[in-house]
Amino acid sequence: MTLPHKASLAPVSDRPALTLTPKGELICSAEDIFDSAAVMADLSEAFENTADNSARRSETVRVLRAAQKAGRQAIADAFAQRPFDARPLTHSYTYLTDGLVCTAMQVASQDLHPLATPTQGERIAVLAVGGYGRGEMAPSSDVDLLFLTPYKITAWAESVIESMLYILWDLRLKVGHSSRTIKDCLRLGAEDFTIRTAMLEQRYLAGETTLSDELNTRLRDELFKGSERAFIEAKLQERDERHQKQGQRYMVEPNVKEGKGGLRDLQSLYWIAKYIYGVQDVAELVPLGLFTPDEFNTFVQAEDFLWAVRSHLHLVTGRATEQLTFDMQVEVAERMGYEDRAGRRAVEVFMQRYFREATKVGELTRIFLTKLEATHMKGAPLLERIFRRRPKAKPGYKVVHGRLDVANAETFLADKLNLLRLFEEGLRTGMLIHPDAMRLVTANLNLIDDDMREDKEAQRIFLDLMLKHGNPERALRRMNELGVLSAFIPEFEHIVAMMQFNMYHSYTVDEHTIQCIVNLAQIERGELIESLPLASSILKKGVNRKVLYVALLIHDIAKGRPEDHSILGAQLARKIAPRLGLNKADAETVEWLVRYHLLMSDMAQKRDISDPRTVRDFAKAVKTVKRLDLLTVLTVCDIRGVGPDTWNNWKATLLRALHAETKRALETGMEDLNRANRGAEAKKTLRAELADWSKADLKTETGRHYDPYWQGLNLSTHVEFAEMLQALDRSGDAGAMEIRLQPDEDRDATRACFAMGDHPGIFARIAGALALVGANVVDARSYTTKDGYVTDAFWIQDADGRPFEASRLPRLTQMIHKTLKGEVVARDALKSRDKIKKRERAFNVPTHIIFDNDGSEIYTIIEVDTRDRPGLLYDLARTLAAANVYVANAVIATYGEQVVDTFYVKDMFGLKYHSESKQRGLEAKLRKAITEGAERAES
Repeated sequence: MTLPHKASLAPVSDRPALTLTPKGELICSAEDIFDSAAVMADLSEAFENTADNSARRSETVRVLRAAQKAGRQAIADAFAQRPFDARPLTHSYTYLTDGLVCTAMQVASQDLHPLATPTQGERIAVLAVGGYGRGEMAPSSDVDLLFLTPYKITAWAESVIESMLYILWDLRLKVGHSSRTIKDCLRLGAEDFTIRTAMLEQRYLAGETTLSDELNTRLRDELFKGSERAFIEAKLQERDERHQKQGQRYMVEPNVKEGKGGLRDLQSLYWIAKYIYGVQDVAELVPLGLFTPDEFNTFVQAEDFLWAVRSHLHLVTGRATEQLTFDMQVEVAERMGYEDRAGRRAVEVFMQRYFREATKVGELTRIFLTKLEATHMKGAPLLERIFRRRPKAKPGYKVVHGRLDVANAETFLADKLNLLRLFEEGLRTGMLIHPDAMRLVTANLNLIDDDMREDKEAQRIFLDLMLKHGNPERALRRMNELGVLSAFIPEFEHIVAMMQFNMYHSYTVDEHTIQCIVNLAQIERGELIESLPLASSILKKGVNRKVLYVALLIHDIAKGRPEDHSILGAQLARKIAPRLGLNKADAETVEWLVRYHLLMSDMAQKRDISDPRTVRDFAKAVKTVKRLDLLTVLTVCDIRGVGPDTWNNWKATLLRALHAETKRALETGMEDLNRANRGAEAKKTLRAELADWSKADLKTETGRHYDPYWQGLNLSTHVEFAEMLQALDRSGDAGAMEIRLQPDEDRDATRACFAMGDHPGIFARIAGALALVGANVVDARSYTTKDGYVTDAFWIQDADGRPFEASRLPRLTQMIHKTLKGEVVARDALKSRDKIKKRERAFNVPTHIIFDNDGSEIYTIIEVDTRDRPGLLYDLARTLAAANVYVANAVIATYGEQVVDTFYVKDMFGLKYHSESKQRGLEAKLRKAITEGAERAES
């Protein structure tokens, strides 16, 4: 609608001053945030000279924008000095917004559209709703307004609202608004719980107070009363859906507002409490008996911390960012004053506090909801109660609303072993533990002392929790959240809620440990036979379960310290295992497993397992098949426990192959591993597969390759290369090349085979071509033939770590052809693509380069451990080619933002790099290539 052009001039000297009331303590003086008197004076002066509505609105925006800028700056400066004072900060942003909104309302209703004699219908109230109504605003929070009128909206009210909104929009405020009558509010609130929740928190700002008071009364009497149960159920359903969407509490890039253990969980508690009990503050829940004073303090501490984090996030990004991404974590930790300490980065210390606060939010939610359940929630449906008969609880326990509680606190605490028996009883009956029982345990953790830890019965109960009931994760997770696990194994305390600042680990260290045990229990229950046939068969045959569970529970217990966590962890295991009741032999096996828990993973992913020396060295380290089996299962659970997408067929294939070869070596002797034996077997299999080939062609094919070729590739790849080389022989073209891309489903990768006449630098050029088409190389083999060809096999994946779709392969092949023919220069074309994403730049990945002359009989192994990026393998391969280094194999292991590229190499004379000066020279060249590439990627 068009606005009236002129306003009748109200005498500016009579402009009423605003009366703003802060919601609570402010972070700096009220005048610094919004100086109402100064704003009014500026507006009076500006309006003296004009009666034009458009000009007056522009002047209002100018004056308010200056006040807004000064206020926001004052708040931000004060918050930088007091980075944890979130409550005064949220009150301050609310106070500033109140000043802007109320001034806009005053100007719109009294200056732009004055009414000398308003009728009964021409009344309006402006209410703040949602978070703004509650008086909690982050720097970039929305401003949600409700314009309340007694009857259908009049033309005057519409003009006032429109003018007011234009002023607020010009101030760049994100305004959510609705215009309703009281009747509308009641009707819409009855239909939609989101609208009902927003109105639950409405707060009068300006206009007719009688309208606001009437809405308050009618909401409580006509809408809220009697609908408590429906409201609770709606909020709990919302919470469950939100958690499902956001993932677990321990996801390492949490959403501060919507995530599990985040602000929305605390707000849900407040909404329910306000809806049912009419409380204005969470403190009122203490006299009502819903929270103890300690629990209320925990609520305040968690809420303050989460609000501080959220506010820093908004200030850093300049917008309503709720996801605590890796790059933001570093900035927020710095703004809040966290510092590096004892081998851990400041960001890791900060995130540990974050996850501990999120866990407390979960506990508070559980306590509060169980209290409500007793009075407001439905019982389980009758049929369900009949058919889900649970075992009867033992004496000393009682069942309250289907949860296990303690019958008598005094009797329970008289025997401190009951602090463990409670969890055993929970697993035995399948019941959840009642929050009152949890409270009792948390308040008496001091009873778990050295005497109890050395008690044989306590040790038995603890081990039975893992070994006897089939779902150890339930007891362990609850024990961890309540502090029982850390009390019983004090060394565990250090890793509770500990985050490892990298992209590889999806969970905190304690949650990763529990996820590993979840995996082991699933394998034991026979749920993963199809995806984990080897681990399943090992457990079915029978292993020492006690050793396996204890080793998994403590394998990462020394994380986050300056020393190597495997070595220090083994030293801790030496003390912990006997204290858990393990005998000397079992304790030694646990210690060995903790010490070498990364060995099998490293051997499989960072070494060429077709090289006999790899298997021989690994077999010497494990010594027995019994240890090999234990380490295999532990390794599988450890990798799967890192994150939901870490395990794949590629890793499964490598581990299965290493297990099979090592078991064979341990059972039949090491001489079975020599290359000649294996070569003869591979040739025999190939002859059988190519039965339709002539004898002459077969003789050519089996005679043209050196020993490593026969050992390093499987039968299908041997067949592929045989056909490609035959095609090259028949073409008679010295410059011809054969390229074949095939899905290799067993390994979750695409196999790319290249055959052509041999010349220097081919390996590097292929690496460049693959980088250009967006392929991640996970493994590569390069072999020369006795008659002058090169056969290179690369296993590649797309950006999501999966094989390329079959439909994309022809185009990929065409692009690779162009690059190899020199039509596209990889080095130039990669410059724009070889970039590191912004959120990944916060990671520090130091470069380590190792030369190993013992790990292979005929090659020097160069292991390059550095930061991953698209063009890295190409840069390294190009550097090696320029230094006349022959690359036989490359094994690539990626761990999030970190990558380990391992090259099996010889010099131009076919010899190892024994000379230290040659090694140092080569290392310097590789480091230079990494540094230059990294600078290019960050530019």
